[in-house]
Amino acid sequence: MVANVNILAKKQEIIDEVKAKVEESTTVVLFDYRGLTDNESKELRVKLREVGADYKVYKNTLMARAFNDLNIDVNASLEGPSAFAYGSDAVAPIKVLTDFAKTHPALVLKVGIVDGEVSESMEEMVEEEVTRLMGRFEEQMKMQGISLDLYYQF
Repeated sequence: MVANVNILAKKQEIIDEVKAKVEESTTVVLFDYRGLTDNESKELRVKLREVGADYKVYKNTLMARAFNDLNIDVNASLEGPSAFAYGSDAVAPIKVLTDFAKTHPALVLKVGIVDGEVSESMEEMVEEEVTRLMGRFEEQMKMQGISLDLYYQF
Protein backbone atom coordinates (compact mmCIF):
# COMPACT_ATOMS: atom_id res chain seq x y z
CA MET A 1 0.00 0.00 0.00
CA VAL A 2 2.87 2.41 0.79
CA ALA A 3 4.38 1.71 -2.63
CA ASN A 4 1.11 2.72 -4.28
CA VAL A 5 0.99 5.96 -2.31
CA ASN A 6 4.58 6.73 -3.34
CA ILE A 7 3.86 5.92 -6.98
CA LEU A 8 0.73 8.07 -6.98
CA ALA A 9 2.63 10.92 -5.33
CA LYS A 10 5.36 10.71 -8.00
CA LYS A 11 2.77 10.70 -10.78
CA GLN A 12 1.05 13.73 -9.26
CA GLU A 13 4.42 15.46 -9.05
CA ILE A 14 4.91 14.92 -12.81
CA ILE A 15 1.38 16.15 -13.57
CA ASP A 16 2.07 19.28 -11.52
CA GLU A 17 5.37 19.77 -13.37
CA VAL A 18 3.62 19.59 -16.76
CA LYS A 19 0.93 22.00 -15.59
CA ALA A 20 3.55 24.45 -14.32
CA LYS A 21 5.44 24.33 -17.62
CA VAL A 22 2.23 24.97 -19.56
CA GLU A 23 1.21 27.85 -17.29
CA GLU A 24 4.68 29.43 -17.42
CA SER A 25 5.08 29.05 -21.20
CA THR A 26 3.64 31.13 -23.99
CA THR A 27 4.06 28.28 -26.47
CA VAL A 28 3.66 24.53 -26.06
CA VAL A 29 4.03 22.05 -28.91
CA LEU A 30 3.39 18.32 -28.82
CA PHE A 31 5.30 16.28 -31.38
CA ASP A 32 6.15 12.69 -32.25
CA TYR A 33 9.86 12.05 -31.94
CA ARG A 34 9.94 8.39 -33.07
CA GLY A 35 12.70 7.77 -35.54
CA LEU A 36 14.97 10.60 -34.38
CA THR A 37 18.46 9.40 -33.57
CA ASP A 38 20.09 10.33 -30.29
CA ASN A 39 22.27 12.89 -32.09
CA GLU A 40 19.23 14.40 -33.83
CA SER A 41 17.43 14.68 -30.48
CA LYS A 42 20.44 16.45 -29.02
CA GLU A 43 20.62 18.76 -32.05
CA LEU A 44 16.94 19.64 -31.63
CA ARG A 45 17.39 20.33 -27.92
CA VAL A 46 20.35 22.65 -28.66
CA LYS A 47 18.34 24.55 -31.30
CA LEU A 48 15.41 24.95 -28.93
CA ARG A 49 17.64 26.13 -26.09
CA GLU A 50 19.18 28.74 -28.40
CA VAL A 51 15.73 30.41 -28.52
CA GLY A 52 14.99 29.93 -24.82
CA ALA A 53 12.87 26.80 -25.23
CA ASP A 54 13.29 23.11 -24.41
CA TYR A 55 11.47 19.80 -24.64
CA LYS A 56 10.81 16.85 -22.43
CA VAL A 57 9.16 13.47 -22.81
CA TYR A 58 6.38 12.52 -20.43
CA LYS A 59 3.90 9.65 -20.40
CA ASN A 60 0.84 10.52 -22.46
CA THR A 61 -1.54 9.59 -19.66
CA LEU A 62 0.15 12.04 -17.29
CA MET A 63 0.22 14.80 -19.91
CA ALA A 64 -3.46 14.17 -20.64
CA ARG A 65 -4.33 14.57 -16.95
CA ALA A 66 -2.31 17.78 -16.72
CA PHE A 67 -3.91 19.29 -19.83
CA ASN A 68 -7.37 18.19 -18.71
CA ASP A 69 -6.78 19.87 -15.33
CA LEU A 70 -5.99 23.07 -17.28
CA ASN A 71 -9.09 22.67 -19.49
CA ILE A 72 -6.97 22.29 -22.63
CA ASP A 73 -8.21 19.54 -24.94
CA VAL A 74 -5.29 17.81 -26.66
CA ASN A 75 -6.35 14.21 -25.99
CA ALA A 76 -6.65 13.36 -29.69
CA SER A 77 -3.02 14.43 -30.18
CA LEU A 78 -1.70 12.17 -27.43
CA GLU A 79 -1.71 9.03 -29.55
CA GLY A 80 1.68 7.37 -29.84
CA PRO A 81 4.90 8.70 -28.33
CA SER A 82 4.75 12.43 -27.63
CA ALA A 83 7.37 14.96 -26.68
CA PHE A 84 6.47 18.25 -25.07
CA ALA A 85 8.27 21.43 -26.25
CA TYR A 86 7.74 24.68 -24.38
CA GLY A 87 9.03 28.21 -24.36
CA SER A 88 8.27 31.80 -23.48
CA ASP A 89 8.55 33.14 -27.03
CA ALA A 90 5.34 32.78 -29.02
CA VAL A 91 6.95 32.04 -32.38
CA ALA A 92 10.54 30.82 -31.92
CA PRO A 93 9.86 27.27 -30.61
CA ILE A 94 7.33 26.62 -33.38
CA LYS A 95 9.73 27.94 -36.02
CA VAL A 96 12.59 25.77 -34.70
CA LEU A 97 10.37 22.69 -34.72
CA THR A 98 8.86 23.33 -38.18
CA ASP A 99 12.31 24.02 -39.68
CA PHE A 100 13.74 20.91 -37.98
CA ALA A 101 10.82 18.79 -39.24
CA LYS A 102 11.54 19.90 -42.82
CA THR A 103 15.02 18.35 -42.69
CA HIS A 104 14.13 15.51 -40.29
CA PRO A 105 10.89 13.89 -41.50
CA ALA A 106 10.83 11.56 -38.48
CA LEU A 107 9.73 14.54 -36.35
CA VAL A 108 5.97 14.97 -36.72
CA LEU A 109 4.26 18.01 -35.22
CA LYS A 110 0.95 17.14 -33.57
CA VAL A 111 -0.54 20.21 -31.94
CA GLY A 112 0.54 23.63 -30.75
CA ILE A 113 -0.77 25.87 -28.01
CA VAL A 114 -0.03 29.59 -27.98
CA ASP A 115 -1.47 31.65 -25.14
CA GLY A 116 -3.96 28.87 -24.41
CA GLU A 117 -5.22 28.62 -28.02
CA VAL A 118 -4.93 25.12 -29.49
CA SER A 119 -4.07 24.67 -33.18
CA GLU A 120 -3.09 21.66 -35.24
CA SER A 121 -1.57 23.82 -38.01
CA MET A 122 1.83 25.09 -36.98
CA GLU A 123 2.16 27.26 -40.08
CA GLU A 124 -1.15 28.97 -39.26
CA MET A 125 -0.01 29.54 -35.69
CA VAL A 126 3.24 31.15 -36.84
CA GLU A 127 1.44 33.37 -39.36
CA GLU A 128 -1.17 34.47 -36.82
CA GLU A 129 1.42 35.20 -34.16
CA VAL A 130 3.68 37.14 -36.55
CA THR A 131 0.69 39.17 -37.74
CA ARG A 132 -0.30 39.89 -34.14
CA LEU A 133 3.24 40.88 -33.19
CA MET A 134 3.63 43.09 -36.27
CA GLY A 135 0.39 44.85 -35.35
CA ARG A 136 1.70 45.51 -31.86
CA PHE A 137 5.02 46.72 -33.26
CA GLU A 138 3.26 49.09 -35.66
CA GLU A 139 1.14 50.45 -32.81
CA GLN A 140 4.24 51.06 -30.71
CA MET A 141 5.97 52.79 -33.60
CA LYS A 142 2.94 55.01 -34.18
CA MET A 143 2.87 55.92 -30.51
CA GLN A 144 6.58 56.68 -30.54
CA GLY A 145 6.18 58.66 -33.75
CA ILE A 146 3.42 60.71 -32.18
CA SER A 147 5.45 61.31 -29.04
CA LEU A 148 8.50 62.30 -31.13
CA ASP A 149 6.35 64.71 -33.18
CA LEU A 150 5.09 66.32 -29.99
CA TYR A 151 8.65 66.56 -28.67
CA TYR A 152 9.95 68.25 -31.82
CA GLN A 153 7.06 70.77 -31.85
CA PHE A 154 8.37 72.34 -28.65
